Amino acid sequence: MPINRPLLTDSDFQEAVDRKLPVRVFQDDHLVNSGATVVRFTDSDVVIQSRVSDLTYFARKSCQFYEVRP
Repeated sequence: MPINRPLLTDSDFQEAVDRKLPVRVFQDDHLVNSGATVVRFTDSDVVIQSRVSDLTYFARKSCQFYEVRP
């Protein structure tokens, strides 16, 4: 069973970028992205990449991010 760990701080996001672990993104209690990796983050946004040319921008304030560990 996979372990879901919330990404809350900048160090959590940096670890997700460094380890390239898949993340799940929830917005308004709905799963909006799963299995992609974090490529960049700022104080206000997180950039998720699921394929080579597929980048999605999410607002940190309106979404919840979880690292998925097998």
